[in-house]
Amino acid sequence: MSTFGSPGGGSIATKPTPPQRGSFPLDHEGECKQVMIDYLNCIKKVKGVNEDECRSLAKSYLACRMDRNLMAKDDFKNLGFQEPGDKARDKPKEEARKPGELRW
Repeated sequence: MSTFGSPGGGSIATKPTPPQRGSFPLDHEGECKQVMIDYLNCIKKVKGVNEDECRSLAKSYLACRMDRNLMAKDDFKNLGFQEPGDKARDKPKEEARKPGELRW
């Protein structure tokens, strides 16, 4: 059964939801286009696997966008990137234990 011609037009008005970190302007000038193309080619080459090479391209793309005010400046650690030495800092340090000592 068709809703064509029914009262109210049958359209449902939905409110769009903004991106999690707010809206940002599109790169109409193509200032970061080459970095974006390099990243997309890298993703195709590794078939979507999260490789370090592609992550560095993603980081440089975000840096390009931040430098040109196409997105808000933010620390890379807030964007999901860690510095190479951060992995060692995240692990808790093992305290010196005595043989046979029980710890609660």
